[in-house]
Amino acid sequence: MQCATPAELSPLPNAEAPRDCPLCPRLVALRASCDAEHPGWWNAPVPAFGDPQAWLAIIGLAPGKHGANRTGRPFTGDYAGELLYATLNKFGLSTGSYGQNRSDGLKLTGAIIINAVKCLPPQNKTLPAEEANCRPFLMEAITSLPNLTTFVALGKVAHDSLCRSFGVPLAKAKFAHGAVHTLPGGLRLIDSYHCSRYNQNTRRLDAAMFEAVFAAAVAHHG
Repeated sequence: MQCATPAELSPLPNAEAPRDCPLCPRLVALRASCDAEHPGWWNAPVPAFGDPQAWLAIIGLAPGKHGANRTGRPFTGDYAGELLYATLNKFGLSTGSYGQNRSDGLKLTGAIIINAVKCLPPQNKTLPAEEANCRPFLMEAITSLPNLTTFVALGKVAHDSLCRSFGVPLAKAKFAHGAVHTLPGGLRLIDSYHCSRYNQNTRRLDAAMFEAVFAAAVAHHG
């Protein structure tokens, strides 16, 4: 697995960073450290996952060390993925069963997951410059989705990066769980707290709150 390139595993190959992407020195250094510590892990920019004909794009923050950075698939192999993939299944946006690895046979239908930052950041915290460096990949992915109507942003960083990508002032589109914003071109953005272990453990986010966001997205899509 670690020899494949992000483009080879992506439904949107033209929107992926190279495996040895040099743009963010801090992330490059962490990538090298993880590769030395865990040479069998993915340890590279994590490609998008899902349906290239998706109407719904779920924008995440960045790979988790023991999740996507290990497995090479967004939200796969860590706590956050349990709630996300169960919710997608509940709303008919996936087929197969989530098994916490790339070979579980899970497929998304009508949905795609794209991280705002493609490489693992220290302490799960990205820097503005790193978000800006990855924004061209995000926008290339967005423009490659012909049926896209709706975004779900998981957390404020994903929300902010998406708004900046569309030139929307953050003061006019403030992040709040369940908030709905209109982007240029008539696209709709719905905000959600991130489905991280921390947010779930502290009850900032529970399954009902998370499902309500996707119910709103499905209702808008019709």
